[in-house]
Amino acid sequence: MRIFVVEDEGLIALMIEDMLEDLGCQVAGSVSSVSQALGWLAGGGEFDGALLDVNLGGEHVFPIAEALAARGAPFAFTTGYGEIPDPRFAGAPILGKPIRREALEGVLKGFGLEG
Repeated sequence: MRIFVVEDEGLIALMIEDMLEDLGCQVAGSVSSVSQALGWLAGGGEFDGALLDVNLGGEHVFPIAEALAARGAPFAFTTGYGEIPDPRFAGAPILGKPIRREALEGVLKGFGLEG
């Protein structure tokens, strides 16, 4: 399973990438801003699911979530704040930070990871 990671904190991104690889996933792409993510998607980036940090340097990730929803691509939010402040995405999975391996594995199974 190829996972697209959108996270602006370098150490957290590395931790997520390591956990994904430990769970048998491939990191399809890893970016740290809304503009980079939208560019990666527009450039034809291929993935099976995405993990989106809600707050990217003070900018909300919702334009990326909109683009993924329009494609029907599965995604989950990562956040240290708890709730997602946009009701359009109330049904999306949320991974609280710090991310626990078991919680990440559960989200990946929701994406279709067999394991």
